[in-house]
Parts: sequence; C-alpha cells; structure tokens
Amino acid sequence: MTCAVKICGLMSADAVDASVEAGADMVGFVFFPPSPRSLSVADAAALTARVPDHVMRVALSVDADDTLLDAIAADAGVDMMQFHGHEPLERISEVRDRYGLPVMKAVAISGPEDVTRGHAYADVADRLMFDAKPPMDATRPGGNALSFDWQLIAGESWSKPWILAGGLTPQNVADAIAASGATAVDVSSGVEDAPGVKNPENIRGFITAAKGA
Repeated sequence: MTCAVKICGLMSADAVDASVEAGADMVGFVFFPPSPRSLSVADAAALTARVPDHVMRVALSVDADDTLLDAIAADAGVDMMQFHGHEPLERISEVRDRYGLPVMKAVAISGPEDVTRGHAYADVADRLMFDAKPPMDATRPGGNALSFDWQLIAGESWSKPWILAGGLTPQNVADAIAASGATAVDVSSGVEDAPGVKNPENIRGFITAAKGA
C-alpha cells in the first residue's frame, strides 16, 4: 500500500499547485491566528478552488468557536475539519454532527497515556493524527518541527485511520513510516524555507520519499 500524504499549512497558489502536481492526497489550510500559516476564510477559499476533487481539502483549527467554524464550513471550500487543540470528546461529536463533514482529531503524543487518549478519540472522530507535544512556551500546538518516539504507536491497533505528524522531513519520512507503521503522513514546517513559506522542491521530495517508503 502506498503511503498517503498531507501537505499542511499551505498559503500560496504555487505551494498548492506543487502539492497537487506532486501527488498529495490531502492539503491543509490553517485557521488559527497565532500561527504564521493562518489564513482568512476568503483567502483559503481562493486556494481550495485550485484543488481537484480527488484531493481532500482539510481545515485546521484550534479550539475554535462556532462562529469561525460556521464560516469555514460555509465558505472555505473544505472537505474535512481537523481539530488540533484541547477539544473534548463531546465537542468532536458536536461539530461532526453540526457540519456533516468528516472530522480529524490531532492527539499530542509523549507517553503511553497519550496513546490511551488517542483510542478514546477514535470513538468520535473519523480519523486521528498523532503529533508531538509542543514545548511549554509554544504559541501553537503543531508545526513546531518536533517529533515523538514513534515506537509508542508502533504495533498499536486502531479502529480509525490515522496520520503521523511532527518533525517529518524529506530525509526522515521513510524511516518514520518504517518505525511507526504509518500509512499516512503529514508535513508542514519540514518542507518550508521559513514559517509559512513552502519550498516546491521539498514538497516534491517529501511526497516522493513517503510514497516510495
């Protein structure tokens, strides 16, 4: 099975086009102002309009209120909601029902207790993402170029599809897939020249490495 790839934090037409042309399965757009990759709903809509239907468009938010989620669902042109904050199980169920869109929940991993928490979210989300826990002084929960011990999830059986994230690059993604057993991977900072500035060559290199693993 070929590994699926999500390129997240896209902010430009060139980056979107490079991701699609290189074979990305999912593309992500950030709606979280503290992030250097954050977009307005209108700007995101202009980018999602460039994405063909066979590529899933994902909206990433962090503990967002209904006003923002209403706007994203109505006008951003996305196919899936990704929640990367401290959203409880009840909130995931609520938004999944409210918008009729599939939901991905990111779970920060640093120890076995976090893996247990991930299993709980599998009961309410359509897909899971496993990412590294951010530093204590971080202003955002992801996109920090940090990885976690992939052995923590290796060999685990999950009831829902899951994506590996955190500190992945074109150079290490094949090793990460082999160590974790991931069948889908996510990258943002690992293909950037600067926060929010994607490098098309790195995007192509990442996708080639992941799909060749």
